[in-house]
Amino acid sequence: MSWIRRIFSIFFYTINTLIWFVPIFICGLIKLIPIKPLQKFMSWVAKQCASIWVTFNTLNQKLLTPTKLSVTGLEELKLKDWYLVIANHQSWVDILVLQRVLNRKIPFLNFFLKKELIYVPILGLCWWALDFPFMTRTSKSQLKKNPKLRGKDLETTRKACEKFKEMPVSIVNFVEGTRFTLPKHTRQNSPFPHLLKPKAGGVAFVMHAMGEQISKVVNITIHYPEGIPTFMDFASGRVKQINVHIAVMPVSEELIGDYTEDSEFRVRFQSELNRLWQEKEQQLSEFEQKRKL
Repeated sequence: MSWIRRIFSIFFYTINTLIWFVPIFICGLIKLIPIKPLQKFMSWVAKQCASIWVTFNTLNQKLLTPTKLSVTGLEELKLKDWYLVIANHQSWVDILVLQRVLNRKIPFLNFFLKKELIYVPILGLCWWALDFPFMTRTSKSQLKKNPKLRGKDLETTRKACEKFKEMPVSIVNFVEGTRFTLPKHTRQNSPFPHLLKPKAGGVAFVMHAMGEQISKVVNITIHYPEGIPTFMDFASGRVKQINVHIAVMPVSEELIGDYTEDSEFRVRFQSELNRLWQEKEQQLSEFEQKRKL
């Protein structure tokens, strides 16, 4: 039966995406016209179309993939605020989970993406039309070879965030920077049994660019009791349970500052992020204990 679920599930994901790609992409093209009110309206229309796309994806999941989602912490969320959403990252299923849980609870989710993802068929153009920022991260080795690149990541983030200031938005950042795997965990020598080390730069740049505008930070912990699934596992209905814990916190002074130039702030910010990761690790440990009972 799982292969039948998989075929129908992927078929409906594909059809739903193709249907909503058309109006979203048209909105993106119209936004190229340099008329601010028109661009703002087309952004709103594109995000409404994307929310409906997520709604039908969720319906597909409920009908064909009987996964039980146990969610706590939704009560404090509002649709008309600006949010920074941070989460642990284990699978591509994380994105579907976040969209399903948060759709129409907070503004549409905008992900920071690697620039190479713009070439993903259909979806890359949808992400472009929805103003998802495509980022090129400067590595430490590149900075050593060319110090002039210092600050370029912040400038790129600032330009991307300019588009987010005109209407409420939710900016998503997977703080670990990559999906969790045991080999990555071992290479990092991570102090967190269920997590990779958090990378502060991306979050710090967003907070520097938009800190005064962001209303709350939404810290989301995703737990898969049966082990980390692939998308095919999820589409086949083999994922029986997913736990999601949402913690909403105010934007404190520890989170806003110049991460690039202010070394004291950089230490404080990293310390605050590590504290949040310790809490996330504790939450994952509690989920694991409940699973074993």
